[in-house]
Amino acid sequence: MKKSLSKIWKIGLTLLFGLVVFLFWRFRYPFALAYQEQLQLFLFDDDYFWKRLSEPGGLARYIAEFLVQFYNIVTIGALIIALLLMTVQRLTWRLMQRRVHYALSFIPAKMLWFAMGDENVMLTYAVALVLALVAVLVLNKCLPQKKYIRLFILLLILPLLYWLIGPLALLVAVCVMPVSAVWVLAVMLLSAHYLPYPMQRVMFGIGYYRIPITTSYWLMVIPAVVALAYWVHRLAKNMKTSPRVEVVLAVVMVVLAVLLVPRHYNAKTYELIEYDYLVRVGDWNAVIVKAEKQMPDLPMSVSATNLALGMTNQLGERAFDFYQRGIVGLLPQSERNFATTQLSGEIYFNLGLVNTAQRFAFEAMEAIPNYNKSGRVVKRLVETNLINGQYEVARKYLQMLQKTIFYRKWAQRMMTMLGDEKAINNHPLYGTMRQIRLQDDLLFSDRDLDKICGQLFLHNQQNRMAAQYLLMIPLLERDVARFMQYVQVVQNRIPYNPRSCQEAIAFSFFQQRQNPPQGIVNDLILRRMNEFASVYSQNQNSAELERFKNTVWYYLVK
Repeated sequence: MKKSLSKIWKIGLTLLFGLVVFLFWRFRYPFALAYQEQLQLFLFDDDYFWKRLSEPGGLARYIAEFLVQFYNIVTIGALIIALLLMTVQRLTWRLMQRRVHYALSFIPAKMLWFAMGDENVMLTYAVALVLALVAVLVLNKCLPQKKYIRLFILLLILPLLYWLIGPLALLVAVCVMPVSAVWVLAVMLLSAHYLPYPMQRVMFGIGYYRIPITTSYWLMVIPAVVALAYWVHRLAKNMKTSPRVEVVLAVVMVVLAVLLVPRHYNAKTYELIEYDYLVRVGDWNAVIVKAEKQMPDLPMSVSATNLALGMTNQLGERAFDFYQRGIVGLLPQSERNFATTQLSGEIYFNLGLVNTAQRFAFEAMEAIPNYNKSGRVVKRLVETNLINGQYEVARKYLQMLQKTIFYRKWAQRMMTMLGDEKAINNHPLYGTMRQIRLQDDLLFSDRDLDKICGQLFLHNQQNRMAAQYLLMIPLLERDVARFMQYVQVVQNRIPYNPRSCQEAIAFSFFQQRQNPPQGIVNDLILRRMNEFASVYSQNQNSAELERFKNTVWYYLVK
């Protein structure tokens, strides 16, 4: 009876751990799962399979990428991570010969959970760790006890294991027969000599970490801890456990997980990942709500907020309710990384610069550090080519997407539209983009964005995004004279006079010691302008100026 209760208690603790991990990923960081999924494109294709198996750790990487595609459904993604971490814990318990306090077997799994706070740690590592632990258990059970025969078999098996799971084969060697670790190291060095990868990347694991020639410190510590735990509890024959100590250790493990694991999830990094996710799904109201809860201050988060305001036709009305960073708050500076390049592409696409968005899509995919393809980017390439009438190019990308699970139905729908001008022109997005796009936006400097927005607006005056960006650019650059030129062009063509325009017009006339023409600026804004001018003239550093933080005037003079 006592033994049965102990077993139930242990299984219950594992299930509780899995539940906490599941809830953590499902409700705290669901957008991080979408981020991981968009940085790969798993294809059900023989070439794709053999390409993965052509590198060390290829099987682990193939399995991991197969699983990551299910991150499209975040509930399944969170469940996958929870099951993997639970499996690591249970296998660790088996390796510890079941003679140690059960709570201690959670340490490697929690270290892995902690390490996954680095968004560049690939699921390949978790899969390879599980396969390595299984290999240790199987080999210890199946290999003969005679040392020379055991060593001979290991010398045959370990190179194959290394090719299947990567450098974590070294953990298998250390746990099964430490002397064989020398052979694994030799195989790793030999493969590094012949493979088209830097030696450091081969030694750390080609598919373990997304950024080449570097790795996470924790990915090296975890197998060392597992190996140490294995040999300590294999050599210690008379280890005894105490129920009281078990409870104390279990509580300590829970407290450490709650306190330490979130610390490795950098708040700024995951803030940007969440903004990227909300932009990807086009949830513009959610972007604005997020910005209202915590003021964005990085170029990417400010750009995403301004994009959301523009898409909801609120940029002119509410831009200065949020922190602004100048022109980089409208369009992030060009950097060779996926996130900012992809966001820039989204901005250009929604402005109507289809060719520029296509160029940024290519650049975003090339910026993925481990040279993966991206389902999100390939989908955008289909859209840009469909809009531009490049149907054969679009077909090539759609044929790729048809080899996936989650993009297949969309690809099949798009296939029926190829060459169907009427269907494309009637499409709510693609038809609109055909009307507002510029066909010669192939190459221009981001310094000329205002001129391009002007061309977009003059080409199609229904393009409210272009109008909003056209007027916001000179304001964010503190060029009131240029703004006054642009606002006349816009207001002569469409009825557009949001708060920021009225405040800037009032400021311009105030500088000239004149009153704006009646009806252009409402009386409330004029009164507030006079109040601001009075306070500012008395003391430019007055705390009372904080009352005007959300105005154009405050931005222009600070």
